[in-house]
Amino acid sequence: MPSLIATKINEAHAIACGINPEGIASLSPGLARQTGLPWDSNKTKIIYPERVESTVVKAHHSAMPQSLAKILVHTVFSTKEHRPFLRDKTLGEELHRYLGGVLANLDCQPVIVGGAEDHVHFLCALSRTRDAATVIKESKRGSSLWLKTKGPGLEEFAWQNGYGIFSIGYSQIEAVRNYIAKQEEHHRKMSFQDELRELLRRYAVDFDERYVWD
Repeated sequence: MPSLIATKINEAHAIACGINPEGIASLSPGLARQTGLPWDSNKTKIIYPERVESTVVKAHHSAMPQSLAKILVHTVFSTKEHRPFLRDKTLGEELHRYLGGVLANLDCQPVIVGGAEDHVHFLCALSRTRDAATVIKESKRGSSLWLKTKGPGLEEFAWQNGYGIFSIGYSQIEAVRNYIAKQEEHHRKMSFQDELRELLRRYAVDFDERYVWD
């Protein structure tokens, strides 16, 4: 019968050569065998059965992990009491550009901003690090402060408290972009209230008329 020392030496030799007599597989870098994986060593290290050693695993030279997202949202909200503060076309276009800048500063890439005399729409990619409520709150706050400085009659400008926000698929970008771009034409036939009702029904959103308009 082989001696205990001989047996241990044979076991150590088997481990060093990558032999696994029990057929147990492992993906742990510390237990890697000669499989061609990035963490495999080109040199065979002798393992002494008399002691246990900790093997230092070299760090991978790959790029740092990233969290990536593309969440597209269509947002709409009106002026307070649906007052036509944005009847002036030039002012409305300036507001749309300003809102686009606010969204960009919030890391919400704007696709298009548009609207009519009493409300706005925008399509953007929602920031991965900001929630929808915060984005809309900041968009309203910044644009409201800016509008109040744009001339007589705008000192009392305010947005409604509520809003509508709806997710869209990537394949719907062009359809929604065109819809927002043609708001003036669209609202020759439909009011803002009917438009929002239609959007809410299309997305199966339950709502109470008493609290939608303010």
